[in-house]
Amino acid sequence: LTRGSMAAFNHTSASSAVFLLVGIPGLEQAHGWLAIPLCSLYIVAVLGNCTILFIIQAELSLHQPMYYFLSMLALTDLGLSASTLPTMLSIFLLNSRKVNADACFAQLYFIHTFSVMESAVLLAMAFDRFVAIHKPLRYASILTNATVARIGLVLMARSVVMVMPTPILLRRLRYCLPNVLSHSFCLHQDVMKLACSNRMINSIYGLFVVITTMGLDALLIVLSYVMIITTVLSIASKEERLKALNTCVSHICAVLIFYIPMIGISMIHRFKESASPLIPVLMADVYVLVPPVMNPIVYSVKTKQIRRRIGENNCYAPHDIQLP
Repeated sequence: LTRGSMAAFNHTSASSAVFLLVGIPGLEQAHGWLAIPLCSLYIVAVLGNCTILFIIQAELSLHQPMYYFLSMLALTDLGLSASTLPTMLSIFLLNSRKVNADACFAQLYFIHTFSVMESAVLLAMAFDRFVAIHKPLRYASILTNATVARIGLVLMARSVVMVMPTPILLRRLRYCLPNVLSHSFCLHQDVMKLACSNRMINSIYGLFVVITTMGLDALLIVLSYVMIITTVLSIASKEERLKALNTCVSHICAVLIFYIPMIGISMIHRFKESASPLIPVLMADVYVLVPPVMNPIVYSVKTKQIRRRIGENNCYAPHDIQLP
């Protein structure tokens, strides 16, 4: 074969590329069994977030900005779960690892869009907590229903628009063979590393998106809590301080659940050579699976109104008479 024909053989355009996904390295024979806890996690995520949405919609006392933002978080978690479900189940249930380029680009677009959206919703929830603690008397006038709706639309538009160039930029690249990815789903940085052509624009734009969305959101969340703590420390009563901080516990847990795996997977991709091949796979799975599962649990445990409504739904007599 000539050098030109060898180059054509070892490279493929995005339009004809087929990527191979990875399950859990070393546990390929147990993928059928691993599908059981995986499906259980997806069921818990869907049921938990749908329950949150149903309770907020049905309970008039929860028609407040804080719970509207919680509804946005639940919808985002459902979207993130739906984005990863097809390829993960195809690997663990059907042992099907192949995914064509267009399907892979679509999946990574939705995964990153919902991730950016979740980060933005967490920032909006931090702003909500700051207003509630710093300006409690003006809370209702600042965060009106119209304002909350506008914030939600802006956050959604930012996520959709910022991530949109990513699959377009990936399509212009040529990919080396074999096209083996590192995870059970497609991620931008993972697909980009398989490119044989110059990927500098992709790398720069990906870094720009991370810094201007999740990086900026994380910084603003930290600043919000600095101001919240400053405000709380100015409250004379110790009981009032604890009460104010207690309203932030659920949100702090949601922030940690989201950002810790995200930072972990970013660091692993930077220093992948020195890490076990199992670690990046598990961290990526934690990144997409744990927040949708844990957020409804955290808010159900820590939010009295939601906990009470769940208890009421499970404690009705046959003739709708509430038991004591």
